[in-house]
Amino acid sequence: MTIRPLIFALAAAVTVTVTGQQEADSSFDVRVAHPAYTTTHPKVLFDEAHHNFHTATGRYKPFVDLISNDGYQVAPNKQTFTKDAFEGFQVLVIANALGSSNSEAADASSPAFTQLECDNVRDWVRNGGALLLIADHAPAGAAAENLATRFGVEMSKAYVADPTNFQRIAMVVS
Repeated sequence: MTIRPLIFALAAAVTVTVTGQQEADSSFDVRVAHPAYTTTHPKVLFDEAHHNFHTATGRYKPFVDLISNDGYQVAPNKQTFTKDAFEGFQVLVIANALGSSNSEAADASSPAFTQLECDNVRDWVRNGGALLLIADHAPAGAAAENLATRFGVEMSKAYVADPTNFQRIAMVVS
C-alpha cells in the first residue's frame, strides 16, 4: 500500500491569540471531499510520550480530524519507542517533542529521545515506516536533534524573528 503524503498547513489549524497562546482552531474545516482511503485505513501512531507540546486531542486535533476524514486511523502513543511499539503502524507522527514537561525549563531542549529510541525509529523507517517529524522553534529543534540526525537532518536550535514584517504578519493571523 502506498501512503499518500500527509500535507498540513499549520497556520490554518492554529490560532495565535493576543497573548500569544496557541490553541486548536475548532472551526477549521476538516472535511475531505474524496477520501484517499475508503477500504483500507493506514494506521498512524501519534507520539504523546515525549513531553509533546502538540497532542492528538489538543493543539493538533484539527490535523488528526483531517487525516482521519481522509481514511487514516490514528492512535496516540504513550510509550517509549521500542521495536514492538510500531507494530501494525504505517506512519509515525512526532510533533514538538521536548526534553521536559515544562517548555520554559532549561532542560526542555535536552534530548526528548534516548539513543535506543532513535535507532528503533530509524530502523522502522528503513523497513518501510513513514515518519513525520515536526519541530517548531526552540526548544523543540534541540530536543529532536538526536532523532533528526539519524535521517541526515540538521535541526536549528533557535527562533526566527522578522521585526520588519512582524506587525503585518500578526495582522494576517489575528
